[in-house]
Amino acid sequence: MTRLIVVLGDQLSHDGAALRGADKTSDVVMMAEVRAEATYAAHHKQKLALVFAAMRRFGDELTQAGWQLCYTKLTDPENAGSLPGEIARRADEVGADEASVIAPGEWRLREAFDASPIPIQQLPDDRFFCSEGRFSDWAKGRKELRMEWFYREMRRETGLLMEGDKPAGGQWNFDKDNRKPAQPDLFRTPAPTFRKDALVQEVLEMVEAEFPDNFGTLEGFNWPVSRAQALRALDHFITHNLRDFGPYQDAMLSDDPLLYHALLSGALNIGLLSAQEVCAAAEEAWKAGDVPIQSAEGFIRQILGWREYVRGIYFFEGPDYTARNGLDHQRDLPWAYWSGETDMACLKATVTQTRDLAYSHHIQRLMVAGNFALLAGVDPAQVQDWFLAVYIDAFEWVEAPNTAGMSQYSDGGVVASKPYISSGAYIDKMSDYCAGCVYDVRAKSGQGACPFNSLYWHFLDRHRDRFEGNPRMALIYRNWDKQDAQTRQDKLDSAADILAKLDAGERV
Repeated sequence: MTRLIVVLGDQLSHDGAALRGADKTSDVVMMAEVRAEATYAAHHKQKLALVFAAMRRFGDELTQAGWQLCYTKLTDPENAGSLPGEIARRADEVGADEASVIAPGEWRLREAFDASPIPIQQLPDDRFFCSEGRFSDWAKGRKELRMEWFYREMRRETGLLMEGDKPAGGQWNFDKDNRKPAQPDLFRTPAPTFRKDALVQEVLEMVEAEFPDNFGTLEGFNWPVSRAQALRALDHFITHNLRDFGPYQDAMLSDDPLLYHALLSGALNIGLLSAQEVCAAAEEAWKAGDVPIQSAEGFIRQILGWREYVRGIYFFEGPDYTARNGLDHQRDLPWAYWSGETDMACLKATVTQTRDLAYSHHIQRLMVAGNFALLAGVDPAQVQDWFLAVYIDAFEWVEAPNTAGMSQYSDGGVVASKPYISSGAYIDKMSDYCAGCVYDVRAKSGQGACPFNSLYWHFLDRHRDRFEGNPRMALIYRNWDKQDAQTRQDKLDSAADILAKLDAGERV
């Protein structure tokens, strides 16, 4: 009996569960570039190019390995336009009465596959350290689902950076050592470059022709589209950048958007690399004495801790998670998030970098783009749509908890114990943005004052009933209360002026 083995665009792993359980002599593998998946979000052009190019490369590898492959390109005239439609078409074509696929990383697709007229077996995605069931067992009955406690369990279970039953280096994390601002460095090792062969060029031309109005540019496309390229990117990071990644992982520089970051999340999230091999490589570099424990631990925590944790949260909380709006924020997302037209140097740098590279690092996402949207009271659904659209590594299982939970607090505190907000002082400390900004980061209110400063206090004031009882925020409210009435009013008035400009669609 012929089965249809479906490989999705973010499941490009040769040892994935669907392929492991398949028979080359009787089963047929199906891959399809479909418009429904290309358009359900306004994906960055580079993200579309990465997924399509990596799919085509993976399809070639499957054929070379002896698999029977049915591959549908986006512009093929017989393309059904959706994954369920393509599954039904290909099943009829090859005489298959059932299909098998690794369970998708979005509730949307899982529900669509459940409703398919062709029975589709959805296999557990075992490419992660922690299964959905394992996370659910950990989460049930807990009053707080804090990442730190989950991370420690993962360290114990995997043995990564452990010395017996104790954490290597005597600490579970080294955050206090990893919050340094960076300095410009002409000798910082540049990112590796990847050749744009005929396959990649064909995809780039197709994306530009089919999605001319999507956000982003394709000129700077430089992402690994094969496992061989992804392994080269991993080796480059471990060899050249991991040593300094830890201390400077939160730093931001106007003319150096990459710093020491790994740039591996895109390859990880579409399956070209495994989380296990990436973490093992970092641990081996520490064991060999090539990198300090602070950097190895900081990097491993992002994958073993945070990446696994947010996936667990997404599936544990259920399909309604993305619709939550715990702070009842309703403002429209400012046009500056798409255009980069703003006088705020930090937001302009983040948006233009994202436009050109489909990338910004976690602090630019959290403490610049996310922070401003939260302080301004932007509708979290619109913020989620933006984050899902513009980043090379954005898939809903990882994007939604990062945005709804960590960034916008719209989940009501499931992920974060308090809102991640700051005034301009934090951005000034961790970047060089403020030195060249129209706004004065030292001014707290009035014409020319940094918008982050007054919006910070406006947020706290309007949400006082919710947060003044939070132990982590009590000191902040005491500081607010110590300010004289006129000072407080000046800050609130300045914030109101900024919000009025946003509502009028004016440049801020």
